Amino acid sequence: MRHTNALGLISRILSGVGLLLVAGALPWLSRTDPAAAILRARYAELEPTEQALAAIRDQLGLDQGPITMSLQWWSAVLRGDLGNSWVSGTEIGPGLLQAVGVSATLTMFAVIVALMITVALVTPAALRVLRDVPQRGSGPVGVALTALPEFLLASVFLVVVGVQLQWLPPYGWTGIDTAILPALALGIPAGGLLGRLLADAISGVAAERWVVIWRLAGAGHRVILAGVFRRASAAVIDQLGLVFIGLLGGAVAVEQVFAIPGLGRYLLGSANSQDIPALQAGVLFMAFAALCVGLVANFLRRLLRGGALPAGSLPPAPEPRNDGRIARWTAVIALVLLLLILVFGLPRDPFLISHDRLAPPGLSLPFGADASGRDLLARVAHGTISTLTPAFVIVLCAILVGLLLAVFGEVARGPAEIANATPPILAGVIIAALLGPSVGAVTIAVLWVTWPPLATHAASLLEEAKAMPHIGWLALAGMSKAEIWVRHVLPAVLPALLRHGMLRLPGVALALAALGFLGLGAQPPQPEWGLLLAEGIDYVERAPWTTIAPALALILTSVFAVALAGLRRPPSSSRHGRNHGGKGVEKESLQLADNPKSMALTGK
Repeated sequence: MRHTNALGLISRILSGVGLLLVAGALPWLSRTDPAAAILRARYAELEPTEQALAAIRDQLGLDQGPITMSLQWWSAVLRGDLGNSWVSGTEIGPGLLQAVGVSATLTMFAVIVALMITVALVTPAALRVLRDVPQRGSGPVGVALTALPEFLLASVFLVVVGVQLQWLPPYGWTGIDTAILPALALGIPAGGLLGRLLADAISGVAAERWVVIWRLAGAGHRVILAGVFRRASAAVIDQLGLVFIGLLGGAVAVEQVFAIPGLGRYLLGSANSQDIPALQAGVLFMAFAALCVGLVANFLRRLLRGGALPAGSLPPAPEPRNDGRIARWTAVIALVLLLLILVFGLPRDPFLISHDRLAPPGLSLPFGADASGRDLLARVAHGTISTLTPAFVIVLCAILVGLLLAVFGEVARGPAEIANATPPILAGVIIAALLGPSVGAVTIAVLWVTWPPLATHAASLLEEAKAMPHIGWLALAGMSKAEIWVRHVLPAVLPALLRHGMLRLPGVALALAALGFLGLGAQPPQPEWGLLLAEGIDYVERAPWTTIAPALALILTSVFAVALAGLRRPPSSSRHGRNHGGKGVEKESLQLADNPKSMALTGK
């Protein structure tokens, strides 16, 4: 045990040091030469000669090694100097602080919305505890509130509330009225997830034996409710930090949709303009915010639990109290509608310009035409392939990476914790700034945040598989380790791991669509869901169908993901993990994949 803990500590330290060095060396790591872009931005009258470009590189210090550059950057940061922008040449600090102030204000409003929704979802479960009636879980309302990712919900609010109904301003940051829609887009999914987790935890805790004993002892209803709430909060407090880290990632897309000059839009603009020093400073503030959230969550955990507890002291999340019939039918309906889009859209040409610009929907054009006169049904259908194919590749690679790293145990603990705390959008912004916007860049970014949960699940499955009695006898019978692994251990592990990975497939597709929506993934004229939605936003007032068509595919995918995650095995099939070939750990993996919104924006 001490050896394992020491390996985990060493892994965390080395990973932390490596992360600091990489953050400081981002300019050196950039594959694109920024000298030409900087020369055009600062000295438009100069010719881009090799001598001028060399002078720019020397001025930026790009000829230094990565370690030297990183140490110099961190030394300047510790002195309070965030450097100068590569593009404008001005100091980064004042503009960054202004953007941070805007994002902090938006996050405060979003947290208020999230807390209101959490209270609304938890209140029915609390009332059932007071009345001593059977619990039913969070219900379909909590599922519906977590179905849509932030960037899609923001687009829906922009189109419906801001443009069509004109109830609130669709763009800008000029007063409290401009903060309502973005705060709702950020706060509704976060509050839905937190309220759903807490309501389900209260339902499970209310059925525990100690609650019955307290009632028999004559404890008051309010005393019992306080105990149940504290016990349930302790069970979900670890998810609290992930929810708020998800707010940080979702803010990038929401600020872009509503043209809010916050930190998220600042990061995206820095990545698109290859302004690496500005990106470094923005990432530093984002990482500092995530660290603060983690420290607060850790403090609350210790406050609720009374200090560190041994493993297994708290039960897992409760099993759902329904037969999954609603979730099953919801998943089937969403899947059938997606298949209909594929059947009628794939035979059409997504690149052919043969219709009027922004032609409205009709019999020949069920989804209408885009701004170039291309068939939107064809582009959405082919966008399904363009979005789901890299998502499938990412899941398979994440399973392979997770399985390989699970063999090393605690050695991979540090990188896993860093990747687990990185929102995919933030990872996409950084990698796109280094490699340029492309499908490959966003694939690497989403893969980076997808493998840690699969590695954790794989490690648990391997531990169970190696603990099965017949595995130990195989070695005594003279079978080699390689043969035991190939013929017995891996066949026991792979089925459950593949099921876990497929549960994450829709969430991975939504993460890719979010990055494509921000312009970091596929580039025009490729048909990709996020890119199609971004192209339609510019014409939302004249032709709302240009956004409705890709949004429909994204909504169906989100609903399918939530419904698929809601399908559970009955408790009798997974309650005794070691006697059922690892199904106990498989049940845990299903709970890890419970919410595609959190997978899409936080990678969890």
